[in-house]
Amino acid sequence: MYIKILKNYLLGYVRITIEGYFIERLMNLCLKKGILLWKSNRKKSTLLETNLSIEDFKRMTELAKQTKCKVKIKQKKGLPFIFHKYKKRKIFFLFLCFIIIGILCLSNFVWNIEIIGNTTISREEMLETLKKEGLTIGTFKSKIDTKAMVNKIRLDRNDLAWIGIELKGTNAMVKIVEADKKPEIIEEEEYCNIIATKAGRIVKINALNGTPLVKEGDIVQEGTPLIGGWLEGKYTGVRYVHANGEVTAKVWYTATKKIPFNQTVASKTGNKETKYSVRINNFTINFYKTLSKFQKYDTIEETKKLKLFSDFYLPIEILKNTNYELVENQVVYTKEEAKNQAVEEAKKQLEEQIEEKETILNTYFNYQETEEYVEAQVTYEVLEKIGTKEKIVF
Repeated sequence: MYIKILKNYLLGYVRITIEGYFIERLMNLCLKKGILLWKSNRKKSTLLETNLSIEDFKRMTELAKQTKCKVKIKQKKGLPFIFHKYKKRKIFFLFLCFIIIGILCLSNFVWNIEIIGNTTISREEMLETLKKEGLTIGTFKSKIDTKAMVNKIRLDRNDLAWIGIELKGTNAMVKIVEADKKPEIIEEEEYCNIIATKAGRIVKINALNGTPLVKEGDIVQEGTPLIGGWLEGKYTGVRYVHANGEVTAKVWYTATKKIPFNQTVASKTGNKETKYSVRINNFTINFYKTLSKFQKYDTIEETKKLKLFSDFYLPIEILKNTNYELVENQVVYTKEEAKNQAVEEAKKQLEEQIEEKETILNTYFNYQETEEYVEAQVTYEVLEKIGTKEKIVF
């Protein structure tokens, strides 16, 4: 569709209005006859505005008569009409021809790479993988074998369950599905132990199959065997089994935060300055002085790629740098304020590690004070299941 619209722009097209009670029937006939309509806008139930190529306009009027609809030209657009309007301006024509030739040349390259579906894999990492396989900004599209590239990346990366590459205009759309890291599956007929995934104090052990190796109240470390994958009988002796069961323990999470009594805190004044620059491929043109008028500031950079159509990107980026002025203030905390802040920051860090807050049994605090700071150590005692299966290797 994009190629057809570009072709119609070069050959000329019209913006028309269609009025009548059977507009839907007319549009269905156009679709059946291969007449392309784009940027259609329904003004009301009996009135529609749309774009139409010059060569299709005559066919459209014939279909409009069949459906008793009236067609009027609202605007004439495209190069032929522009040429007619400015036919006496030779320099303009020459400049316009250069632009058209430039656009046609640029359409043969990839000027934007869009990564879709990544969560744990960073965009930069994925771009580096594509670069190794020959897909980067400025690559000639005819040299890109998407099928071979996809097959090679699938073989090289185990963290991708699926990848697809589609070239649209000057845009390369790379869609990926990340693979889940699956734990080692131990079949029921295989012998295994149950070991501790974390350090903790045993609260309950329920051995459905196998021999319990710890008891309630024992303190274990990560990797400690909890349920052995064997059973011992008076007459049968030792025989190996697939250990099964649950082990619950109290696990401890600790975080420490230090808060000085005297701190330098930076805050925004509300003043800002905006600076623009243009990046053409790897060449940057700045439209501002390098130095900021602020002594201290925080910068936020925004990048916008230029494009003619939805998937026709140009090798031009507009960079917008916004500097927010900062002022530094000296803040003095009391011991109680510093202690409370240290505790809050430590709790926030701990709660990011714990999935279920209702499993927290107790909270313990420990403080250390000096003339310069307060240090708070916060420990959460959490009830968790800590057993995992480990295959027995003979």
